[in-house]
Amino acid sequence: MSPGRIVSALAVVGLSAWLLLAVFRPPPPPAPPRTFTSSSECRNCHAGAYAEWQDSWHSRAWVDADVRTLSNDFANTDCIDCHAPRPVFETGIGQRVLPRETRRVEGVDCIACHLRPDDRIAGTIDAPSAACRPVATRELANVDFCAPCHNQHNTVDQWRASKYAEPGPGYQDCLSCHMPYRDGDPSKGRDHRMHGGHALELVKRAVELRAKRVDGNAVVEVENVGAGHNFPTDERSRASDLFWRPRGETTWRPLYRFRNPYRFEVDLPNTELAAHATLAREIDDPAAAGAIEIALFYKFSPYWTDPTAPDPEREAVLVHRVELEP
Repeated sequence: MSPGRIVSALAVVGLSAWLLLAVFRPPPPPAPPRTFTSSSECRNCHAGAYAEWQDSWHSRAWVDADVRTLSNDFANTDCIDCHAPRPVFETGIGQRVLPRETRRVEGVDCIACHLRPDDRIAGTIDAPSAACRPVATRELANVDFCAPCHNQHNTVDQWRASKYAEPGPGYQDCLSCHMPYRDGDPSKGRDHRMHGGHALELVKRAVELRAKRVDGNAVVEVENVGAGHNFPTDERSRASDLFWRPRGETTWRPLYRFRNPYRFEVDLPNTELAAHATLAREIDDPAAAGAIEIALFYKFSPYWTDPTAPDPEREAVLVHRVELEP
């Protein structure tokens, strides 16, 4: 056999051996079991997602000043369940979560959503040799996974009543808006900032504000064009207010409030704006015959410092503003 053929034969044998080793090489041994005691343990391997979570309001669920005020510093113990929950997988998907006794300052943390009862981590892939031994768990993407906390204020039921919940090309769920793929790329995973009512651009996309003249009268319209639930959702604790004022004046005049009140506020109706719905409101005031401004504000806490003279520019966030000519 010529030297060239010998070299070729050896190359074929070597390549075959390499392929056999690659195909039949035993998988790496599984990582040893471990007990997770803090979400900070996730940071070493998941720095990006951890940083996003730290920037989220889930991470501040226990320390948020508005929550502290509205819950009477958690004297209303019902609020603890969802602001410092034990793992969803522990109590069951779709079931009300239970409060944990430790690490409450971490709020709604990595462990609350990802820790399984077998001490493995719910994720998008199976990787038994990785440090946290993730298990592909499709339930993470299920709307019912959000329901244990977010349906306490009826948000998931509101979504189910909307067109977004209908199967087909228009289907969108909680993750579509609140945990979209990073840069729209599924290979990059989902954004763990979980934007909601504190994200002004998201709130702006939820509703449209319009104004027009009908027989000379000022008519204001607010349409829920983008929220997959009522606007504002989060029963009781959030509110959105319409104000108007004649052009040139500095004091805003209240026109309408969107809010679902607390149970003890029995004299107040639920005025949230359902998904796809439109509210039309005429301004019954001679001063509205001239040029006016109309504004929609959003509040993280429903109460005004002075209910008789609300100051939305100081105590709320401007969502939309329009002007209407005579």
